[in-house]
Amino acid sequence: MSDRILVLYGSYRSERTGIRLASYAVRALQARGADAELIDAREVGLPMLDRMYKEYPPGKAPPAMASLARKIAEADAFVFVVGEYNWGVQPGLKNLTDHFLEEWLRRPAGIVSYSAGRLSGARANLLWHGTLSEMGMAVVPSTVAVGPITQTLDAEGQPLGDAGRSLERAFGRFADELAWWAEAARAQRQRTAPP
Repeated sequence: MSDRILVLYGSYRSERTGIRLASYAVRALQARGADAELIDAREVGLPMLDRMYKEYPPGKAPPAMASLARKIAEADAFVFVVGEYNWGVQPGLKNLTDHFLEEWLRRPAGIVSYSAGRLSGARANLLWHGTLSEMGMAVVPSTVAVGPITQTLDAEGQPLGDAGRSLERAFGRFADELAWWAEAARAQRQRTAPP
């Protein structure tokens, strides 16, 4: 059984470089046999949070929100591709995640961060760790940090030079750990109801 993994990305900027890393993550997971899908917050286009999915009467949530709720609930694991905005998180991705709660519960999440500079989105990575844990996900210990992103991946998300080879090595370990946690969480959900 292949793991169903959603790769979530949230930049709304016109010249997004992080999409390179999101595309790379999807392809790398698919090459390992996972059923990976990119969820691009800009493409989903949810409104600024007014009501969470669970606050709508059954069948009344906006179609994009209802479709995404089903995908999240059916996923085995999540990869959050996060950029750093002024030492903080991307508002587009944060807005998308906040529309849901129960749908995320008791599944593993991994964080892959990036930036244009040498810090590789490390501060956003740290902030997302706490946020995802609070939302009920088990955040895997391995992370991947990429920076400068334009020297690591080309416009199509293909690895470049030494930095790209380093990413490939780091992502392999990260994906192994995410798969281990996805299998463990799936087995536990089948064995017993959550508390």
